[in-house]
Amino acid sequence: MKHSPKLAILQSLDTMDQVQMENVLQYIKGVLHQPATDYSSFKKEAMKEIRKALRQNRSSENLQIA
Repeated sequence: MKHSPKLAILQSLDTMDQVQMENVLQYIKGVLHQPATDYSSFKKEAMKEIRKALRQNRSSENLQIA
């Protein structure tokens, strides 16, 4: 069964340690405090960061399995 993107994000959040959670919070705060930008560029940047985080999470899981 294919996992939904929402489920993948929730699972990756569950596996984060305190330092990783703090980094995510700092990133979100930084994005929210930036001057208003258009929605499409904000969404594009957010999706890029989410994909990057999910790829890093997958590669670290593959390393732990090996």
